[in-house]
Amino acid sequence: MNIPTELLNGIEEEASKIPVNKLISLVSDISNRYRNTDEKHILSYEEAIAYVSYRMPATFEAIYTVLKDVKDICGDDLKPKSILDVGAGPGTAIWAATSIWNDLDKITLLERNINMIKIGKKLSANSNNRSIKNSIWMEADLESLSELPKHDIVIASYSIGELNDDVHGEIIKKLWESANDMLIIIEPGTKIGFSNIKRALEILMPLGAHVIAPCPHDKECPIDFDDWCHFSSRVQRTNIHRKVKNGQLSYEDEKFSYICVSKSPCNMIKSRIIRHPQIRKGHIILDLCTKDGIKKVTVKKSDGDIYKKARNTKWGSIFE
Repeated sequence: MNIPTELLNGIEEEASKIPVNKLISLVSDISNRYRNTDEKHILSYEEAIAYVSYRMPATFEAIYTVLKDVKDICGDDLKPKSILDVGAGPGTAIWAATSIWNDLDKITLLERNINMIKIGKKLSANSNNRSIKNSIWMEADLESLSELPKHDIVIASYSIGELNDDVHGEIIKKLWESANDMLIIIEPGTKIGFSNIKRALEILMPLGAHVIAPCPHDKECPIDFDDWCHFSSRVQRTNIHRKVKNGQLSYEDEKFSYICVSKSPCNMIKSRIIRHPQIRKGHIILDLCTKDGIKKVTVKKSDGDIYKKARNTKWGSIFE
């Protein structure tokens, strides 16, 4: 799914207000600060423009991939009318969500950074979607709110990892309580990102949460402590995206970890491919997460339709 045209146009319009060399410098400053310090904040409106120029296309693709997966699993049983985006940043998640459910009645975005809210509102004004245009932005810090407004789906994308460790449990419980139907948490596809996902799952399971994706079970995660579960989405780089990242390729791969849990059970998948399939002569080796744990399965050409299906799968695919 390519980033919506009106969103891309909005990003490029804002980016055109800053000389390219300065934009590249701002991107470098943000990247170094996020990577090497605890100051994971956007400090100015110009930095907000730089951030959406180099990160929004990739995070949009990751969030869309997650939401599409959830929609495919639940099918027509999942018909949300309201979405709460917490730690919303520039509002990336609502663009992804409305690409799947375009008739939402209510969207609320919670964000503590006023510069992110400002850029988010400007980009939303370009949307052709009524839900995005009428979305409600709230300047708020998750750590200071006693409760959150109720919505059908609550999304926390690339935000839990920026919270202080000592409030993770409390925040996860707040998010769960505010979800009428479903909570979706997305983090970077790193060991740290996955550890945040795994910790959230450990908090949610005793509260009665039903796992929808990516796991095929409601059991303890079977991934070894020195490994991590993550997936990848390929992002086609736009012109401005390529310039600010000094990228030579026309694409990049955004890696992410996630968990989707629901208040009520949904269709449970049989297994999911958690590594790139290894295609060999006459057979394919699949690393699967199943109801019975992690399994390495060999599918032979003599297996007929199953082999044909395996050839069309990829890392992250559901395998029934």
